[in-house]
Amino acid sequence: SPAHLATVGLLLITLLVGAVGNGLYLWVLGWKMRRTVTTLWFLHLVSCYFLFTLLIPFFVIYVLLGFHWVFGTAMCKLLNTCVSLAMFSSVFLLTLISLDRYTLTCHPVWYRHHRTVRWARKLAVGVWLVSFALSAPYLAFRETRVVDGDRIICTSNYALSRDWNKDEEQEPGRRIHLTTFVIRFLLGFLLPFCIIAGCYGWVGLKMKEKRLAWARKPFKVMVAAVVSFFLGWLPYHLYQGLNLYTQKLPESVSGALLVIYTFTTCFNACFTPILYLFVGEKFWLVFRTSLLTLVKAAFVDEFGSTAPESSVRHGSE
Repeated sequence: SPAHLATVGLLLITLLVGAVGNGLYLWVLGWKMRRTVTTLWFLHLVSCYFLFTLLIPFFVIYVLLGFHWVFGTAMCKLLNTCVSLAMFSSVFLLTLISLDRYTLTCHPVWYRHHRTVRWARKLAVGVWLVSFALSAPYLAFRETRVVDGDRIICTSNYALSRDWNKDEEQEPGRRIHLTTFVIRFLLGFLLPFCIIAGCYGWVGLKMKEKRLAWARKPFKVMVAAVVSFFLGWLPYHLYQGLNLYTQKLPESVSGALLVIYTFTTCFNACFTPILYLFVGEKFWLVFRTSLLTLVKAAFVDEFGSTAPESSVRHGSE
């Protein structure tokens, strides 16, 4: 259908642009910039987006085959768990970044004495572990199911039985489905949004109260990350909520929602790093210098002069 073709087109664009953009961003953050708390936060954040782009080819094939899953039950569970892991990790990291900005502004003494790269690395590892725990239900409930005679779909089975249509399992299954949706919505969207909005609102009040110059570039990076994430995942949660309360959406409605939330999630994973390139002045400078050095080194004659030093780490917070 046109909706499915549009979805495939968006996914392929995301795969091409997102893999290159996120890959270059990881290269600059990991090898060309000095390791600080801020660069560590964004290194893990972009890793979430990069993980998402690596999973896209499987879903492209799934849609092109008319939603016929050919990768088996194990991959059905694993791929959906990884998508959930990337979602939770990205929003938790954005929350940590906002709390970090709040601490810098409102508790500078504690900030200087306790904020270290080692401390930030432990928090980042904790984020990944908590995100995996919250994504574990996909390992338990995601299964393959044969429909329409021979077509296999990858979907969630909350009925706690291999008999999908067993009447006595339907009500407990709906309660489990509702519980998982509420947890995902509250912890993966609403609560982090309130924390982030509160932190940046308080930081703005403090900056205005102290009449301090606003650090425009870092603030724009934070805002770009937060806005792109929430605009990216809001249609996804709306789509999941509608599926929860309406068992069978009309094909036109489900197709339109599929295109919308595919577009927004693809924009979030694919174009957020490009936003960083334009609003992060220091990153753009390091990126441009590193790329030019790499190109120059590639054209230096192996018997000629040595290539310019390309391993110098740049940047500060």
